[in-house]
Amino acid sequence: MLSQIGEFVKHHRMEQNKTQAMLAEDAGISRSTLSLLERGDTVTVATLIRVLRVLDQLHIMDVFVVVRRQSPLALAQAERKKKQRVSFPKRRKTDKSDNENIDW
Repeated sequence: MLSQIGEFVKHHRMEQNKTQAMLAEDAGISRSTLSLLERGDTVTVATLIRVLRVLDQLHIMDVFVVVRRQSPLALAQAERKKKQRVSFPKRRKTDKSDNENIDW
């Protein structure tokens, strides 16, 4: 799998007419780290993301996005729990002292 990732990176780098040094500088990594990546050696995920971003290939990471889906039963229960009407706050009884302080 690592060698396939390396081939992918190398292919897109060469397609964009970039040298290893140019891509490494744009990604903020060393040329030797990029060389390791292209050979299929172990590099950090952060390094891979930096390189993919520069190559405008970050979209391939979208496969890792988890989409949470609710079951139909959970959806139906959530619909039943929705408010059906608006409730107003209860009025509290005012003291006589409150009424006495009102100037009309």
